[in-house]
Amino acid sequence: MAKYTEAKCRLCRREGCKLFLKGDRCFTEKCAQEKHPFVPGQHGHARKKISEYAIQLREKQKTKRAYGLLERQFRGYFKKAEMQKGVTGTNLLILLERRLDNVVYRLGFANSRNQARQLVRHGIFTLNGKKVNIPSLQVKVGDCIEVPEAQRKIPVLAQAQEVIARRGCPAWLDMDGAAFKGTVKALPERSDIQLQVSEQLIVELYSK
Repeated sequence: MAKYTEAKCRLCRREGCKLFLKGDRCFTEKCAQEKHPFVPGQHGHARKKISEYAIQLREKQKTKRAYGLLERQFRGYFKKAEMQKGVTGTNLLILLERRLDNVVYRLGFANSRNQARQLVRHGIFTLNGKKVNIPSLQVKVGDCIEVPEAQRKIPVLAQAQEVIARRGCPAWLDMDGAAFKGTVKALPERSDIQLQVSEQLIVELYSK
């Protein structure tokens, strides 16, 4: 499977905002976006006239990169969002937020979505008591994500309580750090999604 293997901090700089791809580093003075708040490359400081298409493309790329998806996957989510009732852009973000790897990240079991994806693929978590290894699974209300006792000594998981205390847990999830268990209390709403993106521009881009 294809994946991005270059420096992740360049992606944040390209999009002009923090995508939190490097975990705790993004909250420190070492964050590349803080140190170099301009587009990477020799022409990073140059002022360019940005077209309407370029603005729409940047919003799409920002969202793809934040959730760690490739174009084919992202377009698939967009098609699902179109078929659902409601606002397509909001539906798209909610579908992405309901991915299992994102939920693991939001619960504080991982420092980044990429790390969460790796942990899920290695079968570290159970979903409603059953072992799972598919990062793209869509969680539902009432689902319980738990770390079996045998896996709880993994350092990044042992730090889950500290991560939640520092980063906070979204209102639609409930985290029991002592039991290494998280529960989906409700489906996420647009206000629960931290990513600063204009989803309507993505809809306009795909509608051309």
